[in-house]
Amino acid sequence: LSSPPSLSLCLSLFFHQVIHNASIMNAIASTGLQLYNFGETVSICFWKDNWKPVSFVEKIVKGLKNNLHVLCLLDIRVKEIDWKEMVKGRKVYEPPTYMTVNTAIKQILEGVEGMDKESQELLNGDTIGVGVARLGTDDQIIKSGTLKHLLEEDFGQPLHSLCIASKLHPLEADMLRFFAVDKDDIPKSSS
Repeated sequence: LSSPPSLSLCLSLFFHQVIHNASIMNAIASTGLQLYNFGETVSICFWKDNWKPVSFVEKIVKGLKNNLHVLCLLDIRVKEIDWKEMVKGRKVYEPPTYMTVNTAIKQILEGVEGMDKESQELLNGDTIGVGVARLGTDDQIIKSGTLKHLLEEDFGQPLHSLCIASKLHPLEADMLRFFAVDKDDIPKSSS
């Protein structure tokens, strides 16, 4: 038989403050896009010369076909082994690399070029996106606009993420106009 917990232990557990984990999955609501309008989250990896997967583009298109926003998590390469040095018997790491919103947009637009016409109509330079950097910090950046306009924007230091917007609720459209690099990019209402 175990003894019941002390009153002080019960009170300390009852009055203990819980601080929830910071996550882009929740913080992205700072953009004004409503969380329940998001579909599947995708990860965009850095392409290499001979390796250019486009499965993330297919998932973005699928989300847009279902009228759902898509959160894109952008690649970070930290503590990656330099294979040229490894062959020489030295364990050397490449410098950290963080994907930018701009790189992600370039890869998305290049990846959709090889897809069907319907996909290209849904996802192209005129598609609305929201680029974010360092979300939740004092120097966070949130910018919205067409992908072709966001491609030209500077988002500063990492970490970056990108949302591809689908059909906008009027309140979402109002918020995206607030963050817009060009207010004319964001429709007054698409519902």
